[in-house]
Amino acid sequence: MPDVASMTAPPFTFAVRDALRDVKDSALESDLLFFEAWELFPSMNLGATLRASQIRRANPDLAAALEREIKALRSRRRVTQAA
Repeated sequence: MPDVASMTAPPFTFAVRDALRDVKDSALESDLLFFEAWELFPSMNLGATLRASQIRRANPDLAAALEREIKALRSRRRVTQAA
């Protein structure tokens, strides 16, 4: 199984990759990819923050899975960098 950090094209997380598996709507796909990017690199832009908040409220399970995955990735990077 590939490591999230080794993926070079979106989606970068398994949570979003799984969510997109059966998506046929390009607008929904765009929203989920935007949400993943925003979670990885949050922006202080009000419009982007509001959009991410709406997507999070509409997809609470995805938001939780994405948050767990990103948190685990960041903690692994800290351990690697400290070694």
